[in-house]
Amino acid sequence: MPSLHDVDTIVFDILGTLVDDTAGLRSALAELVPDAGRVDDLLALWGRRIATEQRRVVDRERAYAPGAVLDREAARVVVEAAGLTDTAVDTLVRAARLRPARPDSADALARLGAGHELIGLSNADATDLLRMNAYAGLRWHTALSTEAVATYKPDPAVYRLAIDCAGRPPDRMLMVAAHAWDLRGAQAAGLRTAYLDAPAATRPPPRTGSTCTCAHSRS
Repeated sequence: MPSLHDVDTIVFDILGTLVDDTAGLRSALAELVPDAGRVDDLLALWGRRIATEQRRVVDRERAYAPGAVLDREAARVVVEAAGLTDTAVDTLVRAARLRPARPDSADALARLGAGHELIGLSNADATDLLRMNAYAGLRWHTALSTEAVATYKPDPAVYRLAIDCAGRPPDRMLMVAAHAWDLRGAQAAGLRTAYLDAPAATRPPPRTGSTCTCAHSRS
C-alpha cells in the first residue's frame, strides 16, 4: 500500500468494498425461494442486470436512470426467473437496501479519518447512500453519489467529481476499492490506487509496473 504520508485524501468505494451489498437481498431470496441452491444464481442474475444497465449508461446507450430504477428493473427480472409473484418485487427492492458494514470497516474509517480526509464515492443514489451509511455505521468527511454527475463508475466524470470535491492534485489522493475495474477507472484519472481484498472482490492482475498497488484487509 502507498505510504499514507504522501496522501491527503482517501477515496473509498462502498458497495462490496466496505459493506456487504448483497446481504439483505440474499436473506430475502432465501425466504422467498424454496430451493436454496438457486439463491446464488438469482443473486448473480441481479448483479449482471445492474452491471449491464450501468455500463449502458456509461456508454451512452441509455439515458441515465438512478439506482432505484435499476434495482426495480433487476427485481422484476429476478422475480420472473424465480417464478415468484409480482408482490416479491417490492420485497426485493427493500431488501437490497439493507447493506451491513463489513466487520472492520467502521473502525478502519475512524482510524484513517483522524489524519486524512475521507470521501465515500458510490454508485448508490444519494438518498440510498445516506440511508446505507447510517445503517452501516460509516462516517465520512464527504459522501458522494454518482447521481451528482448522472452516470456510473467507471465513467471518468465520477472520479473527477471526487477530485473536484477534494480540491487536491489526484496524485495526493488514494482510491481504495475491492473491484479491479473501479481501480482502473481511478488510475486513469490520475489517482493512486489500493486494492482491498474483500469477499466477492474482483482482484486486479499482478502488478506490472503500473501505479496500482494492493492492500489486503480482513473485511
